Amino acid sequence: MAFPEDRLYSEEHLWVKKERGAKALLGLSEFACRRYGEVVDLELPEEGEEIEKGEVFGSVETSRGVEELVAPVSGEVTAVNEEVLGDPALVEEDPYGDGWLLRVKLLDPDELEELMSADEYEDYLEEEAEEELFEEEEGLEFEEEEEE
Repeated sequence: MAFPEDRLYSEEHLWVKKERGAKALLGLSEFACRRYGEVVDLELPEEGEEIEKGEVFGSVETSRGVEELVAPVSGEVTAVNEEVLGDPALVEEDPYGDGWLLRVKLLDPDELEELMSADEYEDYLEEEAEEELFEEEEGLEFEEEEEE
């Protein structure tokens, strides 16, 4: 899985692409799309609404359940990708292109510095996978002890 170098990534698996001025495009990473499964529906804020870094701004309904979308940056929504609302599968088919979610006017461009580069995000995913594997192994060991 390759992560475009021209984007920054959040621990909640959203990407941010800085645009001219204090604008940015937001979307779901390919990793999130694979993890969540088939995208069935999206709930996104409307143009003119504000999103706040670290706060839930919408949700994605998938074949595996509903996941909350947590804002990687604070900003005013200047555009919502109407195409993905009409065809949510676009998010997983082209997560870094036509599957973008929102365009925002950044309220605090310095928040971008808190996000991860593509390389840092890849390292983060590897660490997260190792932690999940460790937790699964710990759970298996605990279950085996209970059976004895």
